[in-house]
Amino acid sequence: MSDPASLTSYPKVGWGDLLTGKNAIRSLALAGGVALHAVNVYIATTILPSVVADIGGLDYYAWNTTLFVVASIIGSTLAVKLLRAVGPRKAYAISACVFALGTLICALSPSMEMLLIGRFIQGFGGGFMLALSYAMIRIVFPEALWPRAMALISGMWGVATLVGPAVGGIFAELGEWRAAFWTVVPAALLFAIMALFVLPDVRHEKEDTTRLPFAQLTLLTLAVFAVSLGSISHEVIWNVIGISTAIALIALMIRLDATSSKRLLPRGSFSFSQPLGPVIVTMSLLALTVTSVEVFIPLFLQVLHHQSPLVAGYLAALMGAGWTIGSIMSSGISSRRVRDVIIIGPLTSFAGMVLLFLLLPIASGGTYLELLPLCAGFVAVGCGVGMTWPHLLTRVLKVAPDDEKDLASTAITTVQLFSAGLGAAMAGMVTSLGGLTVPGGMAGTSSAAFWLFLSFGIGPLLGFLCASRIVKRW
Repeated sequence: MSDPASLTSYPKVGWGDLLTGKNAIRSLALAGGVALHAVNVYIATTILPSVVADIGGLDYYAWNTTLFVVASIIGSTLAVKLLRAVGPRKAYAISACVFALGTLICALSPSMEMLLIGRFIQGFGGGFMLALSYAMIRIVFPEALWPRAMALISGMWGVATLVGPAVGGIFAELGEWRAAFWTVVPAALLFAIMALFVLPDVRHEKEDTTRLPFAQLTLLTLAVFAVSLGSISHEVIWNVIGISTAIALIALMIRLDATSSKRLLPRGSFSFSQPLGPVIVTMSLLALTVTSVEVFIPLFLQVLHHQSPLVAGYLAALMGAGWTIGSIMSSGISSRRVRDVIIIGPLTSFAGMVLLFLLLPIASGGTYLELLPLCAGFVAVGCGVGMTWPHLLTRVLKVAPDDEKDLASTAITTVQLFSAGLGAAMAGMVTSLGGLTVPGGMAGTSSAAFWLFLSFGIGPLLGFLCASRIVKRW
């Protein structure tokens, strides 16, 4: 079979064409927006234990991720509207300024409640920047450079696994977690100024009359908040009410999306009798698994395994690094082996979750020999998802209805972000019931870790069952 890239009519271009002259500045602006968003994710994850130790709010630990992700969903959905309304130059500058405002609020927050407001605004601006960075590739670069520009921007997540934990960990160890946020503010403002000078000011001649699926987005957002609100209480009844409300809201969203003229997801996304349904569910389960446990790993490592914030941040980033490694390793496999990888991936993640379930809740001295199997578990969970992920994305585009291919490409981000937000909210509920805050301390943290990995270890196992169905329909 011919390589699809060989069938294009692109002139021969290299990285030098993208990284020199005006294209270099434009590349820096677009990649910088994604880098800011991604680095901030790892900074926040790394410093959060120190934040809680300073201003309190352990009950709202998972809300930091939940609110950030939900706001990112809203921002990414509205990004196209903003782009068409004010053009690339102002849209990117506005997004960076909103992100900087949220970061500033985080840095100044005297309480967890104020920090959560800052995180929501951060996520809103970050969602704008994420979506705009990809959307503006088609505007600022010639078509021959699109693949390399996509690769450059996507690679910023790999850079973030190196930079984010370092920035967050160093300032957390110095007892100055606010300074970690302060370092991001000038960077965001710098990119806003850069955008005003280097990006084009292109406007759409026609008025944008497209309607967004606001009702469906609202229902999904409320579903995540229902779980988060239920997690605040230590009484099981309120947790059950939160979960039940979320299920009802998601069911209502599915029914509404099936009859709406403006859909959130392509037809067949919610039906296992259609080829798209199992793919969407598998993606959701795998994304939910990683996010649910990743947010709490730095806390568990610091309390149970006596690691510094810096080391804990880097060890937690191994899961994201594993995702990247898995994606790179599997992206070039032959089409005959794709089905095997789709099956093997969830099983690899499940094996990693089992290893972490057995070892992470048990307190240790944090020696290299004790940490090594934990590192293997982190990498296995991420790698299993990563090796499957690119093929699931390709499968979505292949099996989506012909008239909804564009919708399918945007739905990928929606599914991933929603799963991340819901996963963080559910993880907050499980750890709360598991004893993270009551009784708290070493015993409560150990119990919370036990129940977290026991509960979410089911995710990749269910993903394996869905993947088996995908392969049968191949």
